[in-house]
Amino acid sequence: MRKGRNISKRWLLIALVASLSGCYPDESLNIPEKDNDVTLTELDEYIEEHFTEEYDMAIRYRYVDRYVATGERVTPPRLEVVRPMLDFIEKYWIDPYLEVTNGEVFFRGHVPPEIIFLGGFIYNPDGTVTLGSADAGSRITFTNVNAIDPEDLDWRELQLQTVYHEFAHTVHQRYKLPASFETITTAGYTSAGSWYNLTDDEALIRGFVSPYATSSPNEDFAETVAFYLFDPEFDAHFITLEEDCGTAECEAQNTGKEFIAEKLAAITGHYKKVTGIDLTELRNVIQSKL
Repeated sequence: MRKGRNISKRWLLIALVASLSGCYPDESLNIPEKDNDVTLTELDEYIEEHFTEEYDMAIRYRYVDRYVATGERVTPPRLEVVRPMLDFIEKYWIDPYLEVTNGEVFFRGHVPPEIIFLGGFIYNPDGTVTLGSADAGSRITFTNVNAIDPEDLDWRELQLQTVYHEFAHTVHQRYKLPASFETITTAGYTSAGSWYNLTDDEALIRGFVSPYATSSPNEDFAETVAFYLFDPEFDAHFITLEEDCGTAECEAQNTGKEFIAEKLAAITGHYKKVTGIDLTELRNVIQSKL
């Protein structure tokens, strides 16, 4: 969620899942019924064959008001961007899982039943903007699809951050967090609703990949997975230690990176144990497509 203040580009990316109550305020499933009384188009038939029948995953691009809360304002996607957006999520989300060991079994068993496309961002009654969201593992909402441009780094990272973050939540929801994960940076988590007061550098010093990751262990887990998968400079940003540090801040950032490395090791081991997926193999496949 973006508020009316100056924020960094990376903050825009991490804000996509933000709300004061977190990604999953309601863990109950609430899946709308399929649209009725709609004449199927060629696009609908393509969706039915390639997504609904193949993965039991509905793609929603009509009647956008059914998929947002009362008072939120949204724009529907233009018809001509729906197929390119389908190609995008297939290339960067679905295909990578199908290409790695045990990835297809995991994907088919955990894919959310609904994918929502919105043309722009979600404008909230309080003046904030929601950049993307999910609902208890049952739905992932992509926003700003009318601006689709896979060559635009900011747009692409927003979409990848959305889907990798939200899909990572299914792991801790089904299989819990890695053992002792919550104890690695216990003192670094923020109080409710205060994560947005941190800068990227302050979050790093605490041992987190983003300010939003400090909001809870669950968000820390999902943010770390997402950044690891989509950020080509993840090691440089969050793992590689600065040599010959001459300042206290540099030393503190190195300590933060050591915490992140410990978390990443816990996460990759956990993924391998409970899903059979080598997260580094998945990252390599994704990076080869970027």
